[in-house]
Amino acid sequence: MGASLNIERLSIPEVAVMSPVKHGDQRGFFSETYSKAVLADVGIDIDFLQDNHALSVQSGTVRGLHFQVPPFAQEKLIRVARGAIFDVAVDIRVGSPTFGQHVSAIISADAWNQILVPVGFAHGLATLEPNTEVIYKVSNRYSPEHDKGLFWRDPALGIDWPVSETEAILSEKDKRLPKLSELPDYFHYDHDKD
Repeated sequence: MGASLNIERLSIPEVAVMSPVKHGDQRGFFSETYSKAVLADVGIDIDFLQDNHALSVQSGTVRGLHFQVPPFAQEKLIRVARGAIFDVAVDIRVGSPTFGQHVSAIISADAWNQILVPVGFAHGLATLEPNTEVIYKVSNRYSPEHDKGLFWRDPALGIDWPVSETEAILSEKDKRLPKLSELPDYFHYDHDKD
């Protein structure tokens, strides 16, 4: 654990919630929200190439479950600048002992936490507050032809979303994503990494 970062591994340990230290006084606060060196010190060595910033105006907005396939697969480091999200990562690595399982966490500006989602996981979120702003780093550029997804309400996933299907606000694309049973074998579990 780095001095400026607290890390909690979730039940699928490749996914981690990280909380950078926040220093505050009468002026406001300062926080080092990302440090390649600090992450490397705890065994996380990722070259992030791009930052993305998304605003969801309404509470109950669902984005996902998204991923990119090789050679443009992406690791993501997600944080919330304003508001709060219910964040989900689904293991879609064929042969993984946790294939088809998910982990979730509340990521919020108040908690000042982040979630690391590795390659081989579908990622999604639901906003818990209006005007929620999400900032996330990705380790590869966006590639439309490699951009894939998984249906957020697939019963096989067993995700307890904080918003109903009828109340959720989704893009037309996300409403038509395939179920887990319909996904090609995009990712394979690397037994040698464990």
